[in-house]
Amino acid sequence: MDALFSNAQRAEVLTQALPYIKQYNGKIVVVKYGGNAMINEQLKQQVMEDVVLLWLIGVKVVLVHGGGPEISELMAKLGKKPEFVDGLRVTDKETVDIVQMVLAGKVNKTLVNLLEKQGGKAMGISGMDGMLIEAEMKDERLGYVGKVTKVHIQPVLDLLEKGYIPVISTLGCDREGNAYNINGDTAAAYIAGALNAERLVMMTDIAGLLKDKDDPSTLIPEVTISEAKALCAEGVVSGGMIPKVDCCIEAIHKGVENVVIMDGRVPHSILMEILTNEGAGTLVKGDPQ
Repeated sequence: MDALFSNAQRAEVLTQALPYIKQYNGKIVVVKYGGNAMINEQLKQQVMEDVVLLWLIGVKVVLVHGGGPEISELMAKLGKKPEFVDGLRVTDKETVDIVQMVLAGKVNKTLVNLLEKQGGKAMGISGMDGMLIEAEMKDERLGYVGKVTKVHIQPVLDLLEKGYIPVISTLGCDREGNAYNINGDTAAAYIAGALNAERLVMMTDIAGLLKDKDDPSTLIPEVTISEAKALCAEGVVSGGMIPKVDCCIEAIHKGVENVVIMDGRVPHSILMEILTNEGAGTLVKGDPQ
């Protein structure tokens, strides 16, 4: 009897997800993935399962990833001390080589492998491939930290058209062939904008935008661009969340339908966001016309 009830429940869950499956079928969803959800192996597995499940029901998922902790780890092994200015990693020539090795190599291929293991069809590229992310030096004090100047989105469209899940590491390059470390949130915003994505999902280490940063129960479920700017101005949103909010606003200005900031540490949070009416985290949307 228990098994029957359990199967009936499963059927009910699938039925309730149907309107959302219809809504997102054939649409592009960009997932920015990093932070703790990337360090914890079990969570990493669940995120990959979620991505493959969405892909199997016809959602065109693009995975954009960072890898800050792994970069710091390799730098430590090589005896290099990470330096930060205003929260951004100072990246000299040697460091940018390390960033390239970790992001375009180890992290990217590990994620591709995990997606394939779950039954997905994935292809890993970096922002340097096909000059996907064209960049220039952001600030001389930071070295090879890039400011995005242009996105050449065709390589990603080609992969989507062929049925792949593109897995993109956040590196950029200039016409002279210099490589740049690109902020993951910024890269995701630009890529999602260039794709006119239905949704950009920003996986972070907190529940979303909070009225009280120390109290997850004060989650703000939905904000417009104007409301988000006001929260930053009032100091409700502060510190590292301000650049994240700026990236959300940038993405919407560039053509993304809406953006969600959510806690990547919650198992299956992507599925809760896309396939239920509850959602997860904070939805940022454009101001009413």
